[in-house]
Amino acid sequence: MELNVQEVKVLGECDPETYPIQKQSLSVPYLREQVHLRPRTDSMATVLRLRDKVARYFHEFYEEQDFLHVHSPILTGNDCEGGGDVFRVLPGSSTLPPTPDRNLHSHPSTEPTEFFGKSSYLTVSSQLHLEALASALNRVYTISPTFRAEASQTNRHLSEFYMLEAEMCFTQDLNSVMDVVEASIKHVLRRLAGPTGMLDELKDLRRSQAGASSSPSEETQWWDCIEKPWPRMTYTEAIQALSTPTSPVQWGDSLSSEQEKELARRAGGPIFITDYPTSLKPFYMRANPATELHGPTVACFDLLVPSVAELVGGSVREERLAELEASMKAHGLPAEELGWYLDLRRYGSVPHGGFGVGFERFVSWISGVDNIRECVAFPRWTGRMLG
Repeated sequence: MELNVQEVKVLGECDPETYPIQKQSLSVPYLREQVHLRPRTDSMATVLRLRDKVARYFHEFYEEQDFLHVHSPILTGNDCEGGGDVFRVLPGSSTLPPTPDRNLHSHPSTEPTEFFGKSSYLTVSSQLHLEALASALNRVYTISPTFRAEASQTNRHLSEFYMLEAEMCFTQDLNSVMDVVEASIKHVLRRLAGPTGMLDELKDLRRSQAGASSSPSEETQWWDCIEKPWPRMTYTEAIQALSTPTSPVQWGDSLSSEQEKELARRAGGPIFITDYPTSLKPFYMRANPATELHGPTVACFDLLVPSVAELVGGSVREERLAELEASMKAHGLPAEELGWYLDLRRYGSVPHGGFGVGFERFVSWISGVDNIRECVAFPRWTGRMLG
């Protein structure tokens, strides 16, 4: 391109000798050190535009399906998953606001350290609060940040990440919950592949990532998975499919990410795995009817996709008070800490279910960017928080 320039006005000076983002190949670790300037690169700009479109298309779908977009709290007094990988919240000052049960003349050293008068945490999931809202509004969803204090260094984990979570009442059928998941994701995929999407831009990005990605080149691409139905199999069937005489897989074992990817590879795209053992899942999932085969299971599912493994997790929720109390006891959760959650069953509950979609994992699958640290503008993980 040649320009016939008559006048140049410099709006912001930039020294080309010291500018960190030079017109040359820059490594992923180097760009992570320049996280505040990284959005100026072509690849990160594409990812950020993709995040915008994905969020818009999800909102579009859920509005069409009569879901209400709600805002759930970031601060919470409980660990939704019961795993203990939470960030505890404490005030930065020893001076706490007065409350009716606090002596205003007490010495600062005797002041409690809890700002809210009890332990508080950054949320690991909006699910429990969404259940409270769904009990009044029927169908709700949110796209909000969540936090997990996991020391994991894998390419699938961040300490701060976004989740799309939805809850809907009057469903006791796991298939109906999976139907909503499949329809919502296919809606986003169709829009991305359509005339107002960004399919060509994404294909260019995937080609540029091919050298750095560990994903096999023969893998089925997402645009080939839009119109075909996504298969569904039980956990027991998955164990049987994975187990070999030389490498047996026992019923009750957790599926590794590599085993999940293998199931998706064999399926040629996304696949739902349902009805996991009770011991592998959180307390709030509805118990399946007992059978003589193997052990107890719950009405739940994981959606597995190529290269990423688990993308979505969901279940029918345990709406029966006695069964929920028994499940909480079995998981070692004190009922007094979740009394408000039990109230949702105590004061008029209905069968309901829901799910959560990992937003960065979804962006990773669509973009072909192998590490979700490159799927968010300012990634945070254990030992690292730049910008």
